[in-house]
Amino acid sequence: MTSPNDTQNVNAAIEEVKPPIIKTKDFVAKDYSEEEFKKYIELYEKTFNVIKENEIAKGKVVAISGNDVLIDIGFKSDGRVSIDEFPDPDNIKIGDEVEIFVEKIEDREGQLVLSRKRADIIRNWEKITAAKENDTVIQGKCVRRIKGGFVVDLGGINAFLPGSQIDTKPIRDYDVYVNKVMDFKILKINHPNENIIVSHKVIIEESMSEQREKLLTTLEAGQVLKSTVKAITDFGVFVDLGGVDGLIHITDLSWGRINHPSDVVQLDQALDVKVLEYDKEKKRVTLGLKQLQPHPWENIEEKLKIGDKVSGKVVSITDYGAFIEIEKGIEGLIHISEMSWTQHITNPTQVVTMGQVIEAIVLSLDKNEKKLSLGIKQLTPNPWQSLLDRFPVNSRHKGKVCNITNFGVFVELEEGVDGLIHISDLSWTKKIFNIEDFVQLGQEIDVTILGIDVENQRIALGHKQLTDNPWEKLTGEFRVGAEAKCKVIKAIEKGIIVELPAVVDGFIPASQLSVAPVKNFAELFKTGDELSAEVIEFDKDSKKIVLSVLEYLKDKDEAEVEAYVTKFNLKKFTPADVVDRTKTAQELKEEVDFKIDDVIEEGKKEEQAK
Repeated sequence: MTSPNDTQNVNAAIEEVKPPIIKTKDFVAKDYSEEEFKKYIELYEKTFNVIKENEIAKGKVVAISGNDVLIDIGFKSDGRVSIDEFPDPDNIKIGDEVEIFVEKIEDREGQLVLSRKRADIIRNWEKITAAKENDTVIQGKCVRRIKGGFVVDLGGINAFLPGSQIDTKPIRDYDVYVNKVMDFKILKINHPNENIIVSHKVIIEESMSEQREKLLTTLEAGQVLKSTVKAITDFGVFVDLGGVDGLIHITDLSWGRINHPSDVVQLDQALDVKVLEYDKEKKRVTLGLKQLQPHPWENIEEKLKIGDKVSGKVVSITDYGAFIEIEKGIEGLIHISEMSWTQHITNPTQVVTMGQVIEAIVLSLDKNEKKLSLGIKQLTPNPWQSLLDRFPVNSRHKGKVCNITNFGVFVELEEGVDGLIHISDLSWTKKIFNIEDFVQLGQEIDVTILGIDVENQRIALGHKQLTDNPWEKLTGEFRVGAEAKCKVIKAIEKGIIVELPAVVDGFIPASQLSVAPVKNFAELFKTGDELSAEVIEFDKDSKKIVLSVLEYLKDKDEAEVEAYVTKFNLKKFTPADVVDRTKTAQELKEEVDFKIDDVIEEGKKEEQAK
């Protein structure tokens, strides 16, 4: 706000520069007639400029007082403009020529109303419009950050600079651009809304276009180029080749394993890279960093030999073993079988952990396939070499059941040493369907050494061999035609397995249980049921005893036949039916000519299915 003193000072300044007032009567009386005076007045008024409202006029600074600047635009009166409207108020001086905007020729008080600021805005809009039309550069200042970019001052006119239009490279610190004066190009002007969008990026791209085009025409696989890291992702690194972007995939950063590209490179880092592939159609450049270094396997035979002791870090663990990084790009596999002489390792984590540094022995080396086999058990003497001394064949020992499978039982003889009792070596006489019915995990059991395979690290154990083979003694007791009391052990698809008095198992085929076919005999003959049968086959070599209920009944009376039929809820038949059904010895032999082990295996499958 202007003070009274400031107003008085300005008025005084005006009076100093104004010419003396000519009084008509004095003028006429002294020198000129009335007509001559009017004529000269008209000529005097023509000396003033033609001034129009809402236009820019040129003026001269005639006085400066406080916050007011007096401007002579060649009109009848001078106008005042606030000094704050000038871009550089400290350097304003009397006599300066300036452009000024005429808002009103006369306001309510009859004064000329001028604006320096509006004149600057109009001229700046003209510059901005011309810059857009002519695609020329205009200078501006980033005054503040806003969402998505910056507000740019283009000489009093605000424009928007999107973050994506600042540079060709990703911006990591936007604050460095605040109050920075930069060159821009106008991307878009919306005159009705007075919206302007500018870009600095296009200037950079234009300056690099020639370089880019030159690079694209000369790019080819095998070239080594300078680059700068632009962006780092999980799958690789984007670099700037000088106006052209290229990708270094994570697998092409290092010969060794890396968890993330940031382990190898940093943003803005200068790199020498090798062109691996250039797709001209898609303008896609694939680059490599590791390819500038010799492949670590090139002279592998000079570095490693079979039998060498090496040290490395566990970089990967699989179900079958662990991979050890000996050096960048050279990894060896320690197979699970090469981890312990004596322990049955089911998972490599029982021995090694990720990141662990361990020693190992080189077992094999294949340069062509780039495969390296290592072992850690070879670091210690093989205890199997001395097992024959401690566990001679046919010697008797106690052991603990440490594992049960469907084919046998593993028994621990001492810490780290175990052997297998095959299911067939558990009992002379019992047909075992479920091993856990015979022996329990953790149970102590007597065994004998059947054999030791040092090379394959296997010990064969036996349990039944601790007693004599009873089949030699059973020949007379279970000769063909002998009758026997039987107890049902299990019903299977082809018949029933029974226990005989000498704790030996026998088999009764389904056809020998009834005259009429029995479809549901597994439901009729329950475990523990007792019945009588006649031996129709005895084979000590294959440990097979086959029996027949029908052969047993053919000489029995009707009461016994009826009792059997009733007990097992069979379709009624008579002794005469049994005689008719009885076959010749040869026919019977053909009917039951099978391997008892096949029957037992079938029974095991049924048990497992349940």
